[in-house]
Amino acid sequence: MSILVLSGSPRPQGNTAAMVTAFAEGARESGHQVDVVNICQKKIAGCLACEYCHKKDSGHERQCVQRDDMQEVYPLLDEAEMIVLASPIYYHSFTGQLQCAINRIYALDKPKNLKKAALILSSGSDHVYCGAIYEYQNSFLQYLHLEDMGIFTAHDEQNRSPEKLEELYQFGKNLA
Repeated sequence: MSILVLSGSPRPQGNTAAMVTAFAEGARESGHQVDVVNICQKKIAGCLACEYCHKKDSGHERQCVQRDDMQEVYPLLDEAEMIVLASPIYYHSFTGQLQCAINRIYALDKPKNLKKAALILSSGSDHVYCGAIYEYQNSFLQYLHLEDMGIFTAHDEQNRSPEKLEELYQFGKNLA
């Protein structure tokens, strides 16, 4: 299975990155193709709502007018059978950088091969995940009709704990 991880952590060695690494290692060991895009290391602007991508018979349907690093992500989105959104939670939702990339998926409307989704979230506090979970459930599971493969959260001392990293490794390893 082709898996795309959109990681919204601005800290390349942070808690979210450790969780993504554990998941990706397990998934790769089981033969899955895993592409991890570190969104915060890319230059991706927010959606302009110009509708360039949705003009019928224009020859540029499903293409964003903005020429930034999101152009590298679009082919990966169309190839992926599973998407994993990973983000630290600073103020009850995804990081701003990840939110820009999520909004830009609008250009594709519905990526061609996506069937499954999962969510990986880390935070310093518990009970702060509601905004991200709401968007995941409504925008990805319901609107895109994706199968929910799981929501994985870690807070405070759970971050980087051997138990949490093993849980994510096993999740990746046991994907069907």
